[in-house]
Amino acid sequence: MNETALAHGMDGRLVEPDWAVLTLDEVHGLLNRFEGLGKAVRIASVSPRPFSAASVVETENGRVFIKRHHCAVRDREGLLEEHRFMQHLLAHGAKVPRVLATEAQETAIEIDEWTYEVHEVPEGVDLYRDALSWTPFRSEAHARSAGRALARLHCAARGFDALRRKPRPLVASFTIFAARDSAMEMDGYVDARPALAEDGLTLKCCEDALELVNPFHEKLLPLLPSLPSLWTHNDLHASNLLWSDSGGDAEGTAIIDFGLADRTNAVHDLAHAIERSIVEWLALVEHPDRPHEVPVHVDHLQALLKGYEQVRPLSDAEAQALAPMTALCHAEFALSETDYFLGVLHSQEKAAMARDGWLLGHARWFRSTAGKKLLNAIEVWADTRKLALPGERP
Repeated sequence: MNETALAHGMDGRLVEPDWAVLTLDEVHGLLNRFEGLGKAVRIASVSPRPFSAASVVETENGRVFIKRHHCAVRDREGLLEEHRFMQHLLAHGAKVPRVLATEAQETAIEIDEWTYEVHEVPEGVDLYRDALSWTPFRSEAHARSAGRALARLHCAARGFDALRRKPRPLVASFTIFAARDSAMEMDGYVDARPALAEDGLTLKCCEDALELVNPFHEKLLPLLPSLPSLWTHNDLHASNLLWSDSGGDAEGTAIIDFGLADRTNAVHDLAHAIERSIVEWLALVEHPDRPHEVPVHVDHLQALLKGYEQVRPLSDAEAQALAPMTALCHAEFALSETDYFLGVLHSQEKAAMARDGWLLGHARWFRSTAGKKLLNAIEVWADTRKLALPGERP
């Protein structure tokens, strides 16, 4: 299995992974630090996700999920930021994986240049395990259940008072457009990441992207004071959920993968769920000259929002903020990916996909006719729900 494992490439194809897959010998030594797990018996599955090496591993006493990060991506401190959030969520009723601790009570284990984490495997079917990024839900029922799961997570996140994360690769933060002067904040974001600051092509893309999304930022600005700060997941899509079964009416049973989490706000997180699940961006990669042909699943959008509000109704200001936030939320993660590709993998080719394709290409799409149709659908939803009486919101 390890010799043939492939990872999701940026263009949707399966490619050789950037990080070597976990081996049985490797996890033997790691699991010795945990009481009660016993020896590793078999690598049951290899994750195709590209930014780390991860596997479900069968041990003598059950299955665990093991993830290995290069320390330049996640050191011990970086992983503990995520683990504290997950522990809070679990303690407040959210269905998320439990992070296991060693006999020394460590959940982030540094060995040489690597940082490891070991999770319990939550109950549920990994229905979208092989789904590529930006894959739509299989049904409206799945979208609705995902909305409910995200709302429950937001309710559980209340009271988690950790500060915003320090600058590090692969985090979906919200700082640039949380400020009145987005250009100044963009400069600060780039300056804190030397790999970006030293790359002239990235600096030009930042300038061009800011110009494209400035109208959305202007719409968002007066609503920002009405968006309470909250630690959020920032990467909700179908393959970051486990499911009750493989049917079209399956319910989400757990949310996984908190690597992009940070202090943002609920609207930012909901916008990311829309951006990840409602727009099939890989079509834009294949045909960048045909933005109107990018599939947009408005039926899933409506189901996602309905499910969310069944658990946590948005305020009117939050609902009005959702359309401009959807056009803006991709920017910081695109820059964070660019930082990863330049500073960790040292790949100009992959960095170009992130800065030209994700940062600039997505910003340009939201100004196109197709992008405006999506944002208009969100605006119509926001206006329609305002007319509904309390208790009758869609």
